[in-house]
Order: sequence, then C-alpha cells, then structure tokens
Amino acid sequence: MTPLKTYHQWIEQEIKKNPFGKQPASLYEPIRYIMALGGKRLRPVLALLSYSLYKNDPKSIVPYATAIEVFHNFTLMHDDIMDNAPLRRGNVTVHEKWNLSTAILSGDVMQVKVYDMLLSLPGEKLKEVITFFNKCATEVCEGQQWDMEFETTKSVTEAQYINMIRQKTAVLLGFSLEMGAILADASLDDRKLLREFGTSIGIGFQLKDDLLDAYADPKKFGKQVGGDIIANKKTYLLIKALEKAKGKTKSELQQHLELKKFNKAKKVKAVKEIYNSLDIPGLTEKKINQYFSRGFAALDKLNVGAERKQALIAFAKDLISRQS
Repeated sequence: MTPLKTYHQWIEQEIKKNPFGKQPASLYEPIRYIMALGGKRLRPVLALLSYSLYKNDPKSIVPYATAIEVFHNFTLMHDDIMDNAPLRRGNVTVHEKWNLSTAILSGDVMQVKVYDMLLSLPGEKLKEVITFFNKCATEVCEGQQWDMEFETTKSVTEAQYINMIRQKTAVLLGFSLEMGAILADASLDDRKLLREFGTSIGIGFQLKDDLLDAYADPKKFGKQVGGDIIANKKTYLLIKALEKAKGKTKSELQQHLELKKFNKAKKVKAVKEIYNSLDIPGLTEKKINQYFSRGFAALDKLNVGAERKQALIAFAKDLISRQS
C-alpha cells in the first residue's frame, strides 16, 4: 500500500510542473501563488485512496486527482473575495496581494484549467466524470450562495445550515471519492457508498472548521480566528446558541449581533463566553462525531477487504482529531 506521504509528493509534483499559463503573467502568477500555499490536499488524496481500494497503480490518476485540487483552490480564491478575508493558510489572500479584478479573472481561468486537466480521461470515463463534476460544482456554488444569503437571513434552522455545508463543502469530498472509484471500475453500489462516506465526513469536516474558527490556536489555524463571529456568520455554533439562549444571555448575544461598530477582539471574547456558558463546543463536537460515525457506517458496507480500507480509515480519523 502506497504511503500517504508519497501521495502528497505526487500531488505537489503535479502542481509544480503545471504552469497553468504564461501571458499575461499577472493572470497566471496568482494561480501559481495560491496553488503553492499548500494545504492538506485532502480532496486529491481522497481520490487516490478511493482508487487504491481497487487497483494498485494510483499514480496513473494523479493528474485527475490534482484537477480536483485546482477546482477547490478556485473556490477558495473566490470565497476569499466574497468574505473579504485577509489571510489564506497564513498568507495574504490573492485579492489583497494583487487586486479584486485579477483575483476574479484568475479564478475564472482556474476553473477552465480543471476541464483541460480532465480532458485526457479515457473516452468511456470522460463523460461520466464530467457529468458528476458539473453536478458537484453547481452544488458548491449553490452552497456558497446560501452561505451568503444566511448572513442577512434573520433565522436559519439547523437543517438549512447542514444542507448548505453539504453543498458548499461536503459534496466535493464525495465527488473526489466517487471519481477515484469510477476510474478504478468499482461497482455502482460501492461508488454510492464512497460518495456517502465522503459527504458525511465532509459535513463533519466543516462543522469541525466552524468549531476551530472560534477556538483554534491562531498559530496553527492559518486563518483569522473568530472571523465567523466578527462577520455574524450563521455557523452551527451561532445557530445552536440562538436556539438555546434565554433571557439575559439571549439579549446579550443579540446585542453583539446588532452592533455596527465594535472592537473585534472584545466581540469574539464575549460571544465565546456565551458559547461556553451554553456548552456550544460540546454540542458541536457531538454533531461532528455523529456525521463521522455515519460516514464510517457507509464505509463498513463497502465490498472491499478490511486491509484495503485501513489507509482511508486512518486518514479520515485524522480529520476528527485535527486542530488546524
């Protein structure tokens, strides 16, 4: 079984050898910049792990797995614009380093390059992968739109929020695993189970991100800690706090949400104190574990030997315990 370190090396090599384009340099340098910032490479690794459940030559699909990472970084580049985020992985975001218009155009080109990278798929696989990718990419955009609309929506339910993060984040993990399975000629049942596994751990992954946004060590997180609180984002934490808060606590929380001018650090501290008093971190951890358990239940049903599953199981468990 190929070690994860080797998967990462293959992906980084594939990224480095792809210039994405030459002129104008100002269009392509931002792409090379964001792709060089690193990250967990979670999605392409999942594609390789999925493929490896069935076949022993995962290096053969590295270009296609890397295409998923390019698409993911395209969404990050545009998300950072919409969120007015100053940092990405501890570095200046593209729109801050260059400008807004360049970040938009560079992101657009990245999406086009994804299709270029998938075009060499074998003929019988090309249509199937592109069809599923287009469905996934559309849902990612729908999820992002819901996320922005929720910022100005007075009340968002837990179910609405879970569906939003399913679309915005989780479906791409599901697609990554399903694409690996498609390229490995896995059965339809196994493909569906892997998609379900990826979607469930993707929801857990995003809920964990919500929790870390408020509680992570700033030195490890790579993004502005408390950014969701500052922006009044309807995260799982805020939705549950609004649901559980009563009396004076609810009034204080509403007051922080309605303030137009405030000290950012003081607001983050005050809202976190409210979260702590309501055991919001504990409730969030419980929900995270619920979705990870659901994912592992789907993986248990997979028609693959236990030994083949070990690398994928270990990788997913690392997501549960991550602190950044």
